[in-house]
Amino acid sequence: MTMTRRAAFVVGGSGALGSAISRRLARDFDCLYFSYRSNADGATALAGELTSVCRVDCAAVDVRNQLSVSTALNDAWEKFGCVNAVVFAAGVDIAQPFVSEISASQWRGVIESELLGFAHVVAAALPIFRRQAGGALVNVGTFATRSFPPGDALSAVPKAGAEMLIKAVAREEGRYGIRANTVSPGIIEAGLGAKLMEGVFTKDVWEQQRKRVALRRFGRAEEVAEAVAFLVSEKAAYITGMNLIVDGGLHL
Repeated sequence: MTMTRRAAFVVGGSGALGSAISRRLARDFDCLYFSYRSNADGATALAGELTSVCRVDCAAVDVRNQLSVSTALNDAWEKFGCVNAVVFAAGVDIAQPFVSEISASQWRGVIESELLGFAHVVAAALPIFRRQAGGALVNVGTFATRSFPPGDALSAVPKAGAEMLIKAVAREEGRYGIRANTVSPGIIEAGLGAKLMEGVFTKDVWEQQRKRVALRRFGRAEEVAEAVAFLVSEKAAYITGMNLIVDGGLHL
């Protein structure tokens, strides 16, 4: 194995938020490994972009499959000699139905990807973190677990479970030097947020939402990435079990 100083793993690292996180962590870490679901061309382009910044590798991972997740994480550890930070930024396209309209298959699909998928990542990361006597885990959640917008249950409910899993990891694994935190974005002009702005509700509705934000604007993917970078850095060495809400004050 080639031993290096620091390495990060971003699950879902080629998506809208994930790619911003990958770009930001590439500046702080010697090595970066990110996973993607199906967009191989986008992942290859991102890896090529980041090769001038740090050592980088990527792989297709299905978070619903425990073996797929553990294989990729162990591959990163074998290639880099360490995995100091693991960030879960994977997600699926989610509609905005009211609770009364959500089918069992819709619940199952999101829970398998966003809750059980995250549980698979935790199960694969903890042995590596223990082996190297420490590590930082960050889950990208949602502000909706603090201020619920109608129609967001399909997204918020699984993410609430992931938040509790983060707290469990923080409480139980802190003795091994392992930290675990959540970053909860508000309305972000990227990824699912951008798609909703284009296809759901009118411009007037989105303008009303913007005015609800204390800072009077929606967020950028890069601002979420900065919060993640802080929580996996030594600057946050005494922070664990927390939820850092990055929503411009929308939840207030």
